[in-house]
Amino acid sequence: MYLPEYRDHSIVNLMSAILKAYGNNSIYKPLRNLDVDALRRSTNLVLLVIDGLGHEFFIQHVKKGILARLPCEKITSVFPPTTATAVTTFATGLAPQQHAITGWFMYLKELGSVVKILPFVPRHGCSAQGFTGDYMQRILGCEPISSKLNVGSYFLYPHFLHGSAYRIATSRGAETIAYESLSDCLSKIAEVVKSNRRKKFMYAYWSELDTICHSYGTRSPEAIKHFMELEQNINKLIRELRNSNTTVLITSDHGLIDTDAEDFINLNLHPELAATLTLPLCGEPRVAYCYVRPSRIRRFREYVSAKLSPYCTLYRSQDLIKKNFFGLQEPNEKLLDRVGDYILIMKGNYVVKDFIMGETTHILKANHGGVSKEEMYVPLVEITC
Repeated sequence: MYLPEYRDHSIVNLMSAILKAYGNNSIYKPLRNLDVDALRRSTNLVLLVIDGLGHEFFIQHVKKGILARLPCEKITSVFPPTTATAVTTFATGLAPQQHAITGWFMYLKELGSVVKILPFVPRHGCSAQGFTGDYMQRILGCEPISSKLNVGSYFLYPHFLHGSAYRIATSRGAETIAYESLSDCLSKIAEVVKSNRRKKFMYAYWSELDTICHSYGTRSPEAIKHFMELEQNINKLIRELRNSNTTVLITSDHGLIDTDAEDFINLNLHPELAATLTLPLCGEPRVAYCYVRPSRIRRFREYVSAKLSPYCTLYRSQDLIKKNFFGLQEPNEKLLDRVGDYILIMKGNYVVKDFIMGETTHILKANHGGVSKEEMYVPLVEITC
């Protein structure tokens, strides 16, 4: 089991270093081996987050250009290592222990609903418009880093996320820029860098590698080809930024593991277990949060032990909070509500899912959110231009 190194070697600590470089305090230590003073001296600081770029994948496939020549730091994501949780850490500088965004599916007592948190719509899908940005801001319950930095801040998102409630809540105080393609994204970074000589912070999020891995797998020609395209375009960007006193930090939210049909545990085929739950499974297919009927706790535990123990390990949610799986220091008062009564952490390459009325049964070729090294470790490459 590979867990986040919140003390000084996770993406939380990376964000603490960035905050410190701009004169802000953090409850987490800065990332070890990252020179905060050098970040402070840079006119432009660019944080490029490539969704799904695990450290293992990066080391295996990086071939040429500047990414192959520079040292690559190996740091951890957060728990669970999944997009919703990790990008909220990038946006707030805090661990899940504090920001309490705990996975793709979240039960929000405040709304009386299980929601898909990034599109911020009910899981049942009957409300196409979803909830408002104001609601998302209240769900988040902490300030984004964009409201704290005393420099010009620019957040770059793909066009389909630009107007989302999540984007609005997590980028307050920043100028947000929508892009249409990878080349457009990196071109817009260069444009912002060259727009003036004032100090600037840029956060750019690229999602396509994760999407391709989900559809085809991490070992697929499609995923490898796209990573080569990323290398080529990043090399072009670095050449364009030469002599601009810019630091580019390239990292990710998580890696992925490949999953086959035989790795899939369908909760709908375990009706006796489903009958012990008050809600559908929340969280992720690799880390599932279980809300259990008080009168059925014993049966729930017995069933998991007898039928599912080869595929997962059962934990009490409050125990994992106390053991600092989600972060250090005082937890958000809403955290326990959002991780259920029990947590299933999947073994090997197994995933567990249920499907509610209206959902299509489907299996992704690759998944994330678990505690394998492929999912937990992400690269960090620092480039000085």
